[in-house]
Amino acid sequence: MPTWLVTGGAGFIGGNFVLDAVARGIRVINLDALTYAGNLDTLASLEGNAAHVFVHGDIGDRALVARLLAEHAPDAVVNFAAESHVDRSIDGPAAFVQTNVVGTLALLEATRDYWRALDEGKRDAFRFLHVSTDEVYGSLGETGKFTELTPFAPNSPYSASKAASDHLVRAFHHTYGLPALTTNCSNNYGPFQFPEKLIPLVIAKALAGEPLPIYGDGRYVRDWLHVSDHCAAINAVLERGRAGETYNVGGDAERENIVVVQTICALLDARKPLSDGRARESLMTFVKDRPGHDRRYAIDSSKLRGELGWKPAATFEQGIAQTVDWYLEHQPWVRRVLDGSYRLERIGAAA
Repeated sequence: MPTWLVTGGAGFIGGNFVLDAVARGIRVINLDALTYAGNLDTLASLEGNAAHVFVHGDIGDRALVARLLAEHAPDAVVNFAAESHVDRSIDGPAAFVQTNVVGTLALLEATRDYWRALDEGKRDAFRFLHVSTDEVYGSLGETGKFTELTPFAPNSPYSASKAASDHLVRAFHHTYGLPALTTNCSNNYGPFQFPEKLIPLVIAKALAGEPLPIYGDGRYVRDWLHVSDHCAAINAVLERGRAGETYNVGGDAERENIVVVQTICALLDARKPLSDGRARESLMTFVKDRPGHDRRYAIDSSKLRGELGWKPAATFEQGIAQTVDWYLEHQPWVRRVLDGSYRLERIGAAA
C-alpha cells in the first residue's frame, strides 16, 4: 500500500483528494492545522479507517513534519496547505505570507532532508507535489489563456504569496534536485467547499432568501473546474508527470460570475422554490467591487492533456447541478461549518 503525506487534507480540495486517495488504496498521513476552513466533518467517513492517519499540526512546524516523514516513510508529499481566500488576504496579508511562504519553505526543507536519506530506488520514485492557483498569473484580457510559460503577475496578497511558494518549489528542484512538481488550477467547486467562496455562498444565501452579492458589474470571468476532475489531474501528475515541471489544470468552462449566480438561482428555483414564489434572480445585488479584482482567468491545460492523458469528466452544467444537489442533501454539514467564526459576512472590502 503506497503512503502519501498530504498537508491541508481537511480543507476543501485536500479533503476531497484524501477521500479519493483512501478509496483507491492509498495510505494517507493527513497533516492539517484546522484553521477556520479546515473541517474534520469532511473526513467523517474515514473514522476508524487504518488507511487514514490524521495529525493536527502546522506545515511550518519543521520538527513535526520531519518526525512524520521519518515515522511513516511516505512515497510522496502533496501540499494543499494554504490560506486561500483573496478577500481574507486583503484584510490580513501577514497570515498568508506565514502559511503560504514560510510554511511551504519549512515543508520543503524537511522533505528535502528526508528525500536525501532515502535509498536510491525510493529516492528516484519519490515526488513532492505542490498545489497552486492560476491567480499567480494575474489577469487576462478578453482573449488568450494562461500557459505554463505565462509570466507571474499576482495582484492580491493571496496570489503573491502563492507565487512566492511556487518559486520556492521550483528553486528546491533546481538547487537540490528534489523531484518536485507544481499544478496551477482554475477555480474549483464541488462538495465540502467552505461557504465563503462564490458557489457555496450563493447557494447558502439563495436558500435563505437573502441578497446575493455580485461584485462590480458581475462580468468577471473564471474557468470552473469540478474538484473531482482536479483530484484526477493531481493523480495523473503524481503518477506520470515529469519532475521539475509545472502543469496547468483547467475545466474549459469559462463563465461570467453573474452567469454562475443565475445558473444556481435557476437550479434552486426548480428544486426548492421560495415560499413567496419569487425567482431567486431577483435577490441579486450589485456591491462595491473587490480591490485589485482580476478581470478574467482562463487556463490552457493542453500540456496536461497531451502529456498525461487527462481531461475533465464533468461539464460545468453537470457539475454545478451535482453541486447544488449535494448542498441541498448536506445542510447539516453546512450548519456545522457555519457554527464557527464565519457568518457569510462581506470581508476584504477595503484596500
